[in-house]
Amino acid sequence: MKKLINAPDDLVGESLEGMALAHADLLRVNAAPAFVARAQAKGRGKVALVSGGGSGHEPMHGGFVGRGMLDAACPGAVFTSPTPDQIFEATRAVDGGAGVLHIIKNYTGDVMNFEMAAELAREADIPVEGVVVNDDVAVEDSLYTAGRRGVGTTVLAEKICGGAAEAGRPLDEVAALCRRVNAQGRSMGIALSACTVPHAGKPSFELGPDEMEVGIGIHGEPGRRRARLEPADRVAELLMQPVLDDLPFKPGDDVLLFVNGMGGTPLIELYVVYRKAHAIARERGLNVARSLVGPYITSLEMAGVSVTLLRLDEEMSRWWDAPVHTPALRWGA
Repeated sequence: MKKLINAPDDLVGESLEGMALAHADLLRVNAAPAFVARAQAKGRGKVALVSGGGSGHEPMHGGFVGRGMLDAACPGAVFTSPTPDQIFEATRAVDGGAGVLHIIKNYTGDVMNFEMAAELAREADIPVEGVVVNDDVAVEDSLYTAGRRGVGTTVLAEKICGGAAEAGRPLDEVAALCRRVNAQGRSMGIALSACTVPHAGKPSFELGPDEMEVGIGIHGEPGRRRARLEPADRVAELLMQPVLDDLPFKPGDDVLLFVNGMGGTPLIELYVVYRKAHAIARERGLNVARSLVGPYITSLEMAGVSVTLLRLDEEMSRWWDAPVHTPALRWGA
């Protein structure tokens, strides 16, 4: 194992320290329990957005804390859910009196711990709504989930709902928007290599030099099947076809196309995949009205790519375009 770390037990804490120093104008880090919050005071009368999950998926979620997106993020240990007390303290820290929306990826530990934190918050008279994202079309159940996994649509929901919350929309409206984004988003990914969890010290699975895993999860969970490595255009087809057929998307739909790197795939390759995915969408009569390309929800150093397609409506497009200023996403601000 070759990693730029000091000790596995110190990895998350030292990474959070570095993040706080690098983005002191945007973020503050609470050490115990650990959470990342906006540097400025809580927004009075504004719905707050809180998300979180295991570390190792950076920039998700701490990199999305800031104006126009999240108010706080709770990092667990690598590939491990944050605890209820982390989530509750983050919720209490950012509540500005208008309530808090929890955006939760569909992993069993995340769902359970966010539900427990929401109960604690309600006992403290903080209104909380929770929305579970379950957009991965690859498998119905996995090592970590009951039902579909939450993956790329989570990024889009955090941005779109963050825009609405920043504009002063009430909690019930922001939560309904989040559920609509989840309902209209679909994702699927492939892996060309495994990742190595620092505490494990060895790759999470084995792939031959001419193999890829189709339908991989962001924790290295197995996908639909193991297949022979294909050129980028064929990979795009293998990902786009199940995504397009699942909703299904219809000719004339406006869509946001998100091509995501899993941590070890360079942008030059992601743009090759985006090129073909865009062509496939156009062939199906879709209008690719918005796009996002880059490593935004990763799996440590895993080489691979995922594709997310979101059917847009006018409101989603408006809040996607709204200003955002976070360590990982910035425009219009």
